This record gives sequence, structure tokens and C-alpha cells, in this order.
Amino acid sequence: MRQKNKGKRLNSYIEDYVVFDLETTGINPLKDAIIEISAIKVKKHNVAGEFSTLVNPGRHIPAGATAVNGITDAMVKDAPCMEIAIKDFLDFIGDQVLVGHNIHTFDLKFIYNATGNCLNREVKNDYIDTLYMARNCLPELSHHKLTDVAAHFGMDTEGAHRALYDCVMNQRCYEELGKLLEKRKEEGVDGREQVCPDCGGILMLRKGKFGMFYGCSGYPACRFTRNVR
Repeated sequence: MRQKNKGKRLNSYIEDYVVFDLETTGINPLKDAIIEISAIKVKKHNVAGEFSTLVNPGRHIPAGATAVNGITDAMVKDAPCMEIAIKDFLDFIGDQVLVGHNIHTFDLKFIYNATGNCLNREVKNDYIDTLYMARNCLPELSHHKLTDVAAHFGMDTEGAHRALYDCVMNQRCYEELGKLLEKRKEEGVDGREQVCPDCGGILMLRKGKFGMFYGCSGYPACRFTRNVR
């Protein structure tokens, strides 16, 4: 089942949400499988619950995946199958807004496919991708991986690439990014995403020789810029 109705991607700082992260056998959501799902429920900016499970993908975990996340065939041998794991995950998140890093182009595609294939359902939760927030709020960083953002805020990144640890790290990053987003709004800088009139990409706030400006995320293919008003 292919998901047709999806939630909206938001760019906002909210007090109630669920941070989630996956580990997988590869990067192709149509061919690869989820091997770990973790999530943290947050109420009024405080952690209120955790969910974490390994998942038996019913196939061999490639050595390349194990090298990244440390998860082996032996570790998932007695883990629940995807149908059970995804149902438990959906029960945990309910209708809460989802937060994650690079979930727009990666994690949510795996969730949509697993939910459709196993349960013949759709996941319609709105979501916030902290990768986009980081690009928007931290234009001075040359890279915006989760570990880059965490290091910028002085956080320990030891243990990255296991789902629950990444959830903990990203929850803290989201709170810091949210504060920056609110501060920018107070200073009169528009926190909403702006669309490039030339190519339709997202305009990102960047720092240049003469100060802050908006540049197209499609650079260098698209070189549109706009001054910060």
C-alpha cells in the first residue's frame, strides 16, 4: 500500500511532541528494512516516556549496516517482527507531532512503507524535521548532521547511531533550535520557510561577507539570493 495522505511538515517550536529515530539495513525504503525503532514522548518540553525495540527484518543484516549501528543478526534473532513493532510504535505516538532529523526524506518513508505493507494503514501525523530547522537557524555551520548540531550546542555525541541515543540527542537539539527560532521571531526575522521564485527550492538563511542573507538550498545549480529585510 502506497501512502497518499501524509501529515504536513511544520517549522515551529512546540511543547508536546514525539521524537523518533530508526536504524535500517540500508538507505532504500523500498528494498531495505527497519531493524530498530525508538521514540521519546515529550510533554511541556519534558520527557514523559520512552519506546524502543529492535526489529527482526527476516533477512541478513549487511555488514555495512552493522558497521554503522552495531546491530547484528544475533541481536535481532528474538526481536519482534515488523508488523508487531510498527503497531506498538503507532500506539505509542498516537496523533502527536513527530520530530526527527532528516525524517522528511528518510525515516518517514520507511515508516510509511512499513505501516502500509504490514497494517494497510496510513500515518498522517504532522512532523518537524530538525535538519531543516538546523539549516535555517544555524547557517554558520558547514554541515548539519545531527552530530554536527549536537556538537555545536556542546553535547556529547558518544553513542550516536543507535536509535534511542539519537532520540535523546535530537530532543535536546530540538529544544535549543526552538529557542533560536523563537528568538529570531522576536528580532523580527521571519521564521517561516521561504520558497525560491526561480527553482521552487527552500531559501536558507546564510551568513556572507556583508551579513545575513537568504540563499537557495539548490545552490550551486540555483544561485538565487535575497536580502534579509
